[in-house]
Amino acid sequence: MIKILRYTEYLYLIVCLFSVYRVFTDWSIDKSSAYLFIFFAVVSLGMFFFRRNYRKKFEQRKNDNQ
Repeated sequence: MIKILRYTEYLYLIVCLFSVYRVFTDWSIDKSSAYLFIFFAVVSLGMFFFRRNYRKKFEQRKNDNQ
């Protein structure tokens, strides 16, 4: 199960990178959609760090119980 958690946290990082790419490509064309992708980038980066912290706590708790 821990491997699945590791993959999902990197999925959030990929979404963040894609959102940043879309911000740079859409900034001169449509700023309203660029702002939406800025929001997605910030939220997905926050979720990356949240999930990473959660996974590390879960691993540490599992190792302490053994």
